[in-house]
Amino acid sequence: MGSKVIVGRYELLEKIGDGGMAVVYKAKDRLLNRAVAVKILKPEYTNDDKFINNFRKESHAAASLSHPNIVSIYDVGKEGNINYIVMELVEGMPLSRLIKQRAPLDYNTVIDYSKQIAAGLAAAHKHGIIHRDVKPHNILVNEDGVCKIADFGIAKAISTTTIVDGTSEKIMGSVHYFSPEQARGGYVDEKSDIYSLGIVMYEMLTGQVPFDADNPVSVALMHINEPITPPSKLVDGIPPGLEKIVMKATDKFQSNRFKSAEELIEALDDIDLVSRVVGNSVFMGSEQKPNVKPVQSDPYIYDEEEVQVPRETVPPAVAAAKKRRKRRIITALLVIAAVVAGLAIAAHSLGIIGKANIEVPDFKGRTVEEAEKIAEAKELDVDIVKYEVSDEYKTGEVMDQNPPAGEKVKKNTTIELTVSKGSDEGVVPNVIGLSEKDAKKLLKDSEYDVEVRVVTAPQTKGIVVNQSPGAGETAKKGDTVTIEVSDGEGKEEGEVPSLIGMSESDAKAAITNAGFEVGNISEETNGDYKAGQVIDQEYPAGTTLEKGKSIGFTISKGAGSSTVQLYIDYADAVNDVFYLTVTVSDDDGTRNVISNAQRQKEKEGETLKIKGTGKGTITVVFDNDTVMRRNVDFETGELS
Repeated sequence: MGSKVIVGRYELLEKIGDGGMAVVYKAKDRLLNRAVAVKILKPEYTNDDKFINNFRKESHAAASLSHPNIVSIYDVGKEGNINYIVMELVEGMPLSRLIKQRAPLDYNTVIDYSKQIAAGLAAAHKHGIIHRDVKPHNILVNEDGVCKIADFGIAKAISTTTIVDGTSEKIMGSVHYFSPEQARGGYVDEKSDIYSLGIVMYEMLTGQVPFDADNPVSVALMHINEPITPPSKLVDGIPPGLEKIVMKATDKFQSNRFKSAEELIEALDDIDLVSRVVGNSVFMGSEQKPNVKPVQSDPYIYDEEEVQVPRETVPPAVAAAKKRRKRRIITALLVIAAVVAGLAIAAHSLGIIGKANIEVPDFKGRTVEEAEKIAEAKELDVDIVKYEVSDEYKTGEVMDQNPPAGEKVKKNTTIELTVSKGSDEGVVPNVIGLSEKDAKKLLKDSEYDVEVRVVTAPQTKGIVVNQSPGAGETAKKGDTVTIEVSDGEGKEEGEVPSLIGMSESDAKAAITNAGFEVGNISEETNGDYKAGQVIDQEYPAGTTLEKGKSIGFTISKGAGSSTVQLYIDYADAVNDVFYLTVTVSDDDGTRNVISNAQRQKEKEGETLKIKGTGKGTITVVFDNDTVMRRNVDFETGELS
């Protein structure tokens, strides 16, 4: 592509990425003379008024984040029909590519990357921002091994691996990494990001995600119902403590996960400390033999069994050599004994050897978190092996264990837990907006019977428009869920969108996107809104009208504009021939009134007449150096 410049500042150099919703370019910020990345929304999304509003709102929220493990956002704006985000340029690669090239990663690298990602999430959570789409594709690793999280609140590309809420078109996350509550359409909080990070850790350790299937609906149901296979079953040498962290982060129940990203970091710090103090091979339960070389006989010393020399006739040199050989043997034996003793102590401390003298507690009726604390106090481990329906135990409570309570076991023995999924009453999934085929599959996979009714509705033929029981309600497995499917023949009505404050082009797009026609457009002088913004609309926002009806609106002409005179003295120019740029920022926006125009210092100066609206600033630049910045009030003509 040719060299394109956005808002006279960002020069697009080359395309470096192409995602579901946007294209990313490497660019040069001409004002600050630095390399940046510019993300431009794809054309198919520019007419979606609701998407654009969310894009802007959430991008501005993400721009408030400043953390070394978060990709910085420098600017968010629009030029014509181009919606863009300017952000930090990270020289490196996505974690997804690194996993593809190198997985499984060694556990020290996994701990390092996980702590960095968790630190970035912790900073976002403190600002009340939930990422909702943590995955390797949204994590960049630079050349120094620093991880940076991208796409906070804006990762909304709709693809075959993304689940969408059919009622609000709200994207819930990428199916292989999102949490069970996202799969159910439930409440999402910080612990949902922790679950997704746990899946990322799992993939770094094993090279694969824990759940995969032919379609995203099946994967979503696996997140809800299927236990995660421990990563040590797939890859040898994973520290038990690290595996325990991954399994806790990916617990089905939010209450059983780490309470915060900071708590996850503390747990990873503990693993990191133990591995440095104890050593990798002992810490990982390796059966490596101690690296002790066998004692070699000195080739210049005779073996006593081969040459029998009477004691009284042994030459002094031979006697001395025999003493040295004896000392070597004794030293070697002491080294071997010390190593064996050290390994024995380590093995005993890790529970590899020792008597079975710890009584297994009764975990039944306890939550998983309570069971973990009790087990830790007893120097035992616990592992969830399956989830089952139970009328006796509440959701998330332990309903069975192996070995049973009261049995004597060794230190660090793992107690296998069966956790209750609650009674056979389940939560009815949301199928509104799905096709009849997908809705049936989702409901049947959730163990419900389905009754289909065809109704006259304006939605596309075959799309589910209603369901009973509703999404999120409880119903016993085997009950019938009735879905209403559109015949596509209904007359459609729509809700009038709010246009106040929009530009004329955005207002037109909002009207047509809502299914209406653009009506009469008038103009009025107005000091409360900038020129070009909508100040009134024919029908109030929220009014229900038949699709196709025209809606008119009124545009502000602004408070009026005036001209100021500004004298520019060339004395500040360094070069005899230089280039002049004059930038104006006022109520109408930012623009260059002179851009890189050649001037001669000997001309001494010039007076410009600059027209503008409201209040703002005038910036004068000689050869990329700012030589003047003046505040201006175009209504009064005052410069300061």
